[in-house]
Amino acid sequence: MPAPDGTFTSACPRNCYSTCGLRVTVSGGRLRRLEPHAGNAATPQGICLKGLSYIDRVYAPDRLLHPLARIAGTPEFRRISWDDALDTIATRLVALRRDYGPQSLLYYSSSGTKGLLNGVGDRFWRLFGGYTTTYGDLCWPAGLEATRLTLGANEHNAPWDLANARVIVLWGKNAAETNIHQMAFVDQALARGASLVVIDPRRTETAERAALHLQPRPGTDAAIALAVAHVLAARGWIDETFVAQHVHGAGAFRERVASCSPAWAAAIADVPEAQIVRLAELIGTQPPVTICAGFGMQRYTNSGQTMRAMLALLALTGNIGKPGAGWIFANLRTQVFGGEKDPLAFYPPATPDGVVRVSISTAMLGPHMLATQDPPLKMSWVERGNPIPQNPDTSAVVRAFRALDFRVVVDEVLTDTAREADIVLPAKTFFEQSDVIGAYWHDYLQLRQQVIEPPGEVKPESEIYRLLAARLGIAQAEIDAAIPAEDAIERWLEARLQASVPGITLEALREGPVRVASSGDIAFADLQFPTPSGRIEIWSDEAAARWTTDPLPGFVEPVESTRERRTPRFPLNLLTPNTKHRIHSQFGNLATMRALEPHPVIALSPADARARRITGGDMVRVFNDRGTLSVRCRIDDGLKPGCVSLHNGWWLADGGAVNVLSAARETDMGFGAAFHENLVQVERA
Repeated sequence: MPAPDGTFTSACPRNCYSTCGLRVTVSGGRLRRLEPHAGNAATPQGICLKGLSYIDRVYAPDRLLHPLARIAGTPEFRRISWDDALDTIATRLVALRRDYGPQSLLYYSSSGTKGLLNGVGDRFWRLFGGYTTTYGDLCWPAGLEATRLTLGANEHNAPWDLANARVIVLWGKNAAETNIHQMAFVDQALARGASLVVIDPRRTETAERAALHLQPRPGTDAAIALAVAHVLAARGWIDETFVAQHVHGAGAFRERVASCSPAWAAAIADVPEAQIVRLAELIGTQPPVTICAGFGMQRYTNSGQTMRAMLALLALTGNIGKPGAGWIFANLRTQVFGGEKDPLAFYPPATPDGVVRVSISTAMLGPHMLATQDPPLKMSWVERGNPIPQNPDTSAVVRAFRALDFRVVVDEVLTDTAREADIVLPAKTFFEQSDVIGAYWHDYLQLRQQVIEPPGEVKPESEIYRLLAARLGIAQAEIDAAIPAEDAIERWLEARLQASVPGITLEALREGPVRVASSGDIAFADLQFPTPSGRIEIWSDEAAARWTTDPLPGFVEPVESTRERRTPRFPLNLLTPNTKHRIHSQFGNLATMRALEPHPVIALSPADARARRITGGDMVRVFNDRGTLSVRCRIDDGLKPGCVSLHNGWWLADGGAVNVLSAARETDMGFGAAFHENLVQVERA
């Protein structure tokens, strides 16, 4: 049940570093005010633009409040009752299970909203008899796997420890837009005399604060890291004692980088040789050093090895397990609840359990859906995701969904994916059902309380599944054991807490965020690494065995590279960064965000614009063999020539869905999506 009027603890459940603690004020049964919760020491400063727009989002005029059914043969929908919607879905499911088997259903769930209750979908579809689902992830798996192989676990120092660093390297990360709370700790470090390095082809808001800004050719970061290691070895800036005691494979790595001079890397990455040397000097002589790696650079076909090369720099200089030092990529200390589809569940099971077929690569969603047989896919259920514009090779994803006999989407608004559905069911917001969430930048568990009733006829996913189960003949005892009823949600959450993190209670979480009990501010402070050797592994036999890659970090050109292909048709690297106005494809429908960024715009460097006789404001075609976009252009003096930049997250309906241009291909490890590896051409429309 919702809380009475007042101010309550909550937390933002979006797929974002910050996972901000919130204070939510309700009056008259409506949201009235959102404020930061000071109990979350990682996010006490304020709420981002997206968070400030939540009240608009809950009461948005285009929010779905009733089930919809497609009008046959048209792109239009009509309102239907819940009984009609669920009866139709149940009839389809019974026939599907009878005629093709339950694994002919694709259950696609993504990370649009975080929470323990997300796991009810898996439980329901198992009771149904099975399903087909995806493996891998769009977001971060190459970096997670590279970190696991090297350090043994994905955890890092507490966010506020960054203020203790003397050198901070934001490598492929624009924290001023995508991790705004981190910038407060960066600023504290700078006030104490630290140096900030930014490595990014764009001159971003973050780069404006940097003492050193490298602008590499996309996909060449590993070459820079190898050359930095070369300089560290040549100048005697390696912590020999630390390496001898805690690093496996350093000798072989030093032999490898002996030929990786700054001149070699400068020619590959197209950055000044002196900048590489200066980066090595900062890392080698001014400890403690923290490297914060962004998610974007680990979305290339060579990105796992790139991340391992970057990690090696910290290992060689002893910048692990100390205040102000270390690797910031993902902190999974709050991933303590077993039995869920957690971020480390990349791999298809070696022995399928006979119920769930894990056979569709998220990175290859469209092609794999179309190719699936025995049984073929006939129906889909999509929740917490918008795969049509968000997954690689949008055109193939559209074809794959249209090839199905029936499609159900659960969402708050009519996204691109929802517009392809036969039935659309209205989804709750996080203010309308209680849940417990973790994070991946800090180590707080948080409660997002139900504070208002769902509007219209909106139902939480758990209730939808319970109503559908009754129509499918699933025994009440089975469904009660798998999915809590609405009046049992908090008891269910309390039981999960006590089973996984004894001592953290729901009552404590009502007061505010609670850190996971085993956490400390400094990751690997005991210098114990859960790797096969018990050390930091620059040499990884597991990397070679699992991913058939070199056991040592190295550099290879991306598959789609101007250097490799040397094609005049598509000479520009397309960058598709995040923006502070959206989280991927969410929030872009809101009038408040449209006022700030009303339509998609592609940025070109002055040199690339002049060569094409393009001026700011022109309509341009951005294209390759996979697709074409027509968008407005702006000229960006801070963008590296040879690169163009268009924010991701626009829908097909907006005319700016960047994955129309991307290829369905995987990263070198982790089954990630290598969809940042795109060559395009731009010309005046």
